[in-house]
Amino acid sequence: MLLKVLAVVVPLALVGAVSPMMLSEQTFLLSGRDGRRVAARYALGVVLTLLVILSALVLFGRSLALPKEPTLSASLDIVLGSLLVLLAAALEVRRRRHRPTEPRSRALGPGAAFGFGVFSMATNFTTMAVLVPAAKEIAAGDLEVVGRVVAILVVVVVASLPAWLPLVLTLVAPGPAGRGLKALADFVAKRGAQLTVVLVAGLGLFLVGRGLVHVLGG
Repeated sequence: MLLKVLAVVVPLALVGAVSPMMLSEQTFLLSGRDGRRVAARYALGVVLTLLVILSALVLFGRSLALPKEPTLSASLDIVLGSLLVLLAAALEVRRRRHRPTEPRSRALGPGAAFGFGVFSMATNFTTMAVLVPAAKEIAAGDLEVVGRVVAILVVVVVASLPAWLPLVLTLVAPGPAGRGLKALADFVAKRGAQLTVVLVAGLGLFLVGRGLVHVLGG
């Protein structure tokens, strides 16, 4: 059952991990003074915020007793999927009207970087929107406590990739990682917003389709 849940929530977490702004912020922090230490605190803020929010959503989902209400679960899929499609449309309008902006501050201290990470994650509405269906899957799955904890941790690790992966890469291979991050940052600056729109819209349509299949078939 855990593998079945992970097969659904990992792709959701990967969609949530497509965060051009978060990657840009972490890249800028790494290039500043005491970059690795500051970037580590930023990543910690992101990860802890994700963990708290996702855990709260899963607990809320469990209180709805979703496994016992398949019709409610299917209807929730349709609602969540429709909201994600609307979010994708809003992101596309925003992408066409606004040019991406770069983070302005490189002089953050470790304490401020932690708070910045919390703020960045809490206001990352695309990732937050994707966390809701992921939490629903975990809550609705027939999992023991350990299984739910594992699923939550996997989602948190995957969804926070833009925050911790650049830091890990600079520790493992500083030279190649710096060049690779610059190339990735350039790509994300050009195509990241468009990619986010496509992935969020695709995820929304998938959830709507799955919900309709369950409603019509049930």
